[in-house]
Amino acid sequence: MNYENTLAFAQAQDAADPLKQWRNEFHIPKINGKAAYYFTGNSLGLQPKRTRELVEEEMQKWQDYGVEGHFVPKERPWVSYHETVKHSLARLVGAKPIEVVSMNNLTVNLHLLMVSFYRPTKQRYKIICEAGAFPSDQYMFESQLKHHGLAPEEALIELSPRAGENTLRTNDIIAAIQEHANELALVLFGGVQYYTGQLFDMQAITTAGHQAGAYVGFDLAHGIGNVPLHLHNWGADFATWCSYKYLNSGPGNVSGIFVHERHAHNFDIPRFAGWWGHDEGERFQMKKGFKPMPGADGWQLSNVNVLATAAHLASLQIFDQVGMEALRLKSEKLTGYMEFIVNELSGDKGIFEIITPKESKDRGCQLSIFFHEKGKARFDYLVENGVIGDWREPNVIRVAPVPLYNSFEDVYHFGRLMKEALEKI
Repeated sequence: MNYENTLAFAQAQDAADPLKQWRNEFHIPKINGKAAYYFTGNSLGLQPKRTRELVEEEMQKWQDYGVEGHFVPKERPWVSYHETVKHSLARLVGAKPIEVVSMNNLTVNLHLLMVSFYRPTKQRYKIICEAGAFPSDQYMFESQLKHHGLAPEEALIELSPRAGENTLRTNDIIAAIQEHANELALVLFGGVQYYTGQLFDMQAITTAGHQAGAYVGFDLAHGIGNVPLHLHNWGADFATWCSYKYLNSGPGNVSGIFVHERHAHNFDIPRFAGWWGHDEGERFQMKKGFKPMPGADGWQLSNVNVLATAAHLASLQIFDQVGMEALRLKSEKLTGYMEFIVNELSGDKGIFEIITPKESKDRGCQLSIFFHEKGKARFDYLVENGVIGDWREPNVIRVAPVPLYNSFEDVYHFGRLMKEALEKI
């Protein structure tokens, strides 16, 4: 696509955008009384306008029915409320409904899934992940390994890019898996790397991990709702994600998990059990002896947080209506436009560079701009002038042009303000 760094071009692209009406489904924050240029959907997605209505419906049930809200309402009774989002989540991650469920928070789910899928032995005890994983993942690895009496510096293999490069090569990931095949218990990567924005080849990683005899899982915090996923067909053993970034479900809102169908009826898999994971046909008999539900439901601990899931449902309804295929198509164009503008501003000055992969197939909608000087001061200028972006130490501005609610004109104005920041600071 041939881009132009002009307001007229951006407005023409927006006029021709088949998804342009979805921006009106979201509340756009304001700075100094004007709509902000919001590029932080990779940290917290915007609030859908329908969210309040769906949450209010559950508040009304609580008011009208009290505890009977679990059973009496014909539409979405609380006892089965987790099922209201199951099919939507399955579509988003490329799974079967039996393979997914919404529950807990992301790091809680990582720990729970590690109980089941990290079973170190004297021979197989090592974990492979990307270096610089999100801090929660790093702390999770460290504490899990220590829980098993293992030294993280020995058991955790963190893969870094080659010298002079910003992102990992798929061939290097596969080579590392093969090199440690005899000692490897688990491969656990982020689907999209939070700092660089690199989209990993999850299918290739899964295949290599299984050939090595290891389990394979993914942290999809930055992947779900951002890029197409096909977890069932890829064969990953498990995955988890949050819902407050690209899924626009509210700050700190409910997570979800994927457990592949081949594990659905293996009730001998170790797990930490809770009431809501127990066989629903016997759940209210209050007997001893845990009998897990088939599939991902068997990893649930407690009954669903209804108010949080109502907000989650509001956003998932939008994804069902739009579809990931259409979102991905717009995302590639929108992110490509931002890349064009940023590269045009950078030129040969060497002040900053994009460290996110250049090929659209290797990234989602995030661009990470690495500053060699004055990065924080220029970021602050952008914020003061209406851009809500994201600063990540030591020197990266992350910007995510989200296809559901960002426009080409947003991107144009980001470039305009970036140019001002370069000229004035």
